[in-house]
Amino acid sequence: MTTAVYPGTFDPITNGHLDLIERAVKLFDKVVVAIAESPGKSPALPLEARLQLTRDVLDGYDSVEVVGYSGLMTEFMKANNARILLRGLRAVSDFEYELQLANMNRAQMPDLETVFLTPALENTYISSTLIREIARLGGDISQHVHPKVAEAMRNHYNT
Repeated sequence: MTTAVYPGTFDPITNGHLDLIERAVKLFDKVVVAIAESPGKSPALPLEARLQLTRDVLDGYDSVEVVGYSGLMTEFMKANNARILLRGLRAVSDFEYELQLANMNRAQMPDLETVFLTPALENTYISSTLIREIARLGGDISQHVHPKVAEAMRNHYNT
């Protein structure tokens, strides 16, 4: 069974994330969406809220598991007997950082392979950072996220 791990903060999960997950379930037997606690990034939503929103959005995807984690991704990979790390590339600007990250992960875990997927063109400009900013300012994010995410962000920012 081939398991791919798709890590991130998912603060919040967007249609871009969903697009990559939908592509991944066609390629791998199991996809683990690993949501990082990431206290250093000061996420807008607490881990439990991000986990629940992601589970809500991915309800019905039988081959997808959503879990939280903290610490090194390579340690998470080893603990879950996974060696394929899934990362998304929206633009050329993402590539340099992602290549550096892939090489560092491989240095820590030599049998780890990073697989890069690109989203559909209509999702290339979506980022959780932009979604949070638009939601914080009372803008409409509904075309970029699942309805439950849009509602959660409106509630979070009281807009």
